[in-house]
Amino acid sequence: MDFPEELKYTEEHEWVLVEGEIATIGITEFAQDQLGDVVFAELPEVGDELVAGKTFGVVESVKAVSDIYSPVSGEVVEINDELPDEPEVLNTSPYEDGWMLKLRLSNPDELDALMDAAAYQEFIEQD
Repeated sequence: MDFPEELKYTEEHEWVLVEGEIATIGITEFAQDQLGDVVFAELPEVGDELVAGKTFGVVESVKAVSDIYSPVSGEVVEINDELPDEPEVLNTSPYEDGWMLKLRLSNPDELDALMDAAAYQEFIEQD
């Protein structure tokens, strides 16, 4: 599996793309592969405040139900409106069309605790 170099990663298999003060968040290709066919995604509302390390949603697949954790803290400014109707996009395009939400970072220093692509690759190989 190749993991995009421009992203940051968590041990819970979420990814973050930072553009200025906005962080786009989704689940990794590894996560969707482990889950199997995704059939449902529950997301927070625009305006919700997320806290790093706390759950913000749920992804349900044919195999399991998994909580999704926020890698960073901030206010939700946009959600991917396609996911409730087309959750399978998390399987087919986890890094492009399958993003989950965008939030305005409240503590950019939290990004320092996340892994780069090489560290994430090493992490999943040890798992």
